[in-house]
Amino acid sequence: MLRTVALDPVFKALADPRRRWFIEAMLDGQVRLLKFAEMFPITLPTVLHHLGILEECGLLFSRKEGPMRLYSIRPDGLLEAEKWLRGILWGGYKPKLGSLPEDWSLRRR
Repeated sequence: MLRTVALDPVFKALADPRRRWFIEAMLDGQVRLLKFAEMFPITLPTVLHHLGILEECGLLFSRKEGPMRLYSIRPDGLLEAEKWLRGILWGGYKPKLGSLPEDWSLRRR
């Protein structure tokens, strides 16, 4: 039970589609704060709110570089969620589905 409690903030954060957009936007690397505001039809305070939630639950980190703030994915949280899904959730379906495809793991870029 302890492991799922630790993942609760991750799944709660990923429940919002805007936060999933931000994660997808960072798949190719770091993104500047202002770039998020340009990419998505939401206000800068809203962007900051959602990025703060993602950072708080450990899915991303930010760093200041001069006058800019850069955001990057912290893959450990996503990998833990994937591990839980594979081991616990999909484990019950494995006898019905056969073996799981090997390429289901997250790709690190």
